[in-house]
Amino acid sequence: MGEREPAIDVEGLGVRFRLGRRGRRSFKDLFAGAKRRNRPGEFWALREVSFTVHQGEAIGVVGRNGQGKSTLLKLVAGVLLPDEGRVRVNGGVAPLIELTGGFVGDLTVRENVRLTAGLHGMSRAEVAARYDEMIAFAELAKFQDTPYKHLSNGMKVRLAFSVVSLLDEPILLVDEVLAVGDKAFRDKCYRRIDELLAEGRTLFFVSHNEKDLRRFCTRGLYLDKGGLVLDGPIGEVLDRYNADNS
Repeated sequence: MGEREPAIDVEGLGVRFRLGRRGRRSFKDLFAGAKRRNRPGEFWALREVSFTVHQGEAIGVVGRNGQGKSTLLKLVAGVLLPDEGRVRVNGGVAPLIELTGGFVGDLTVRENVRLTAGLHGMSRAEVAARYDEMIAFAELAKFQDTPYKHLSNGMKVRLAFSVVSLLDEPILLVDEVLAVGDKAFRDKCYRRIDELLAEGRTLFFVSHNEKDLRRFCTRGLYLDKGGLVLDGPIGEVLDRYNADNS
């Protein structure tokens, strides 16, 4: 049998922003040179980034704030489109990013679970079969008929993590989500991620928590000024990052 396709393949990736919003390319820009495309007030959040993630790998992305980590996750998730290069993702993604986005305030917890899980590709039968598990994990059994907008922020995060982490997608994208909630819930999240990794899922993990990165990841990507500084074992990547920012 041939070698399996990589889970994520990124080549020459670049994305730019303009004055606090995404820069939009005009038809002329598509055929213009680099000088024409670099306008005043624009900056490249990522530029010339290339790497490959193999199936079952656990990758930690490190870097200071504003260096493109969350942007990279959104590109892998398909939320953003690159201005240069390409991102190839083989298999679906379960995006634990901007967790409370996509839920509808006036709908109840019950209705939001069905809607959100359905939007992520679960059939009605699958949602019905897993509904009780989702509610139990989120600890919201008494709030199933409560409008989402009346939940506390902690409840909203628990619900979102519960729904998304039960998707069967082979790639899990996690962006700082473990920094929220109380210790008991974080411990439960850790156990869930451990279970997913044991099943052979691929993890793409952005965090400022070095302990979490060392716990879950074997490999790291260090981003700085929109570029990929180092791709290597997570310990070496964290040591380099700490040395550069001490």
